[in-house]
Amino acid sequence: MIDLHTHSTASDGSLAPAALVRAAAEAGLRGIALTDHDTVAGVAQAAAEARKRGVPFIAGMEISAKPERGSMHILGYHVDARHPHLLTRLNWLVERRNERNVLIARKLNGLGLDVSLEEVRAAAGGGVVGRPHFARVMIAKGHVKSEAIAFKKYLDRSGLAYVEKDRLDPEECLGLVRAAGGVPVLAHPDQTKAEGGDLERLVRRLVGLGLAGIEVHYPGYSRSRIAEYSELARKYGLVLTGGSDFHGGTKPGCELGRGRGTLRVPDDLLGPLAEAARRVREGRAEGT
Repeated sequence: MIDLHTHSTASDGSLAPAALVRAAAEAGLRGIALTDHDTVAGVAQAAAEARKRGVPFIAGMEISAKPERGSMHILGYHVDARHPHLLTRLNWLVERRNERNVLIARKLNGLGLDVSLEEVRAAAGGGVVGRPHFARVMIAKGHVKSEAIAFKKYLDRSGLAYVEKDRLDPEECLGLVRAAGGVPVLAHPDQTKAEGGDLERLVRRLVGLGLAGIEVHYPGYSRSRIAEYSELARKYGLVLTGGSDFHGGTKPGCELGRGRGTLRVPDDLLGPLAEAARRVREGRAEGT
């Protein structure tokens, strides 16, 4: 088995990139991708550990795109983590996150919750700061009993301290991944809230903008859902991917490579994904 959707302390996971790879090796995984939110900062450390452990490794990332409804995330695989334009745009997203964090802290303080940005940054351990880190501080200081309560009451879209997040247009997300030599994949399609014909129309539009894959294996997906997404991939010539969306302690109950116990992502997905990356790089070279 493999896991192509994981997060480290470079964004909102609880394991450092190298520790994540070690855990993958200990779990017997035959391949892993690091897909932190809006950053590739953990890629070099994870890749170095993967070489030591002999675990096939894919440099990746996950970018939030502006959705039609629900949410839309684009995964990028086999990206050049040193690509200048990619780093520029990811840094822009991190700056916007930082501005958003200031506003969230102000809202929480205005509601009588003593939460400072310094505490939240410390909870992030040097990684990209996000709402899960606010939740950790709120729990530690006794403001809420759980992350679920922190989000429901304060941090979710309907929460008292919610601040809208800046996102890139889907076209730019897909273009950024391709410009960095990577394969752009629609993450957890159910979270777009599009189903049936609406989902197919969305996928068709994204394919026209450069989409190259669909995440068909994800925790909680039924056989019928996997079959539906696999058929969409076949129809539009897209590669299949899958992963646990592992965050470690910040997402309890979700195991690396196994999700909530039933996830099975076969390693025969690695070859087509690598071939898709080769085609992207060849196409990029022909366009220069």
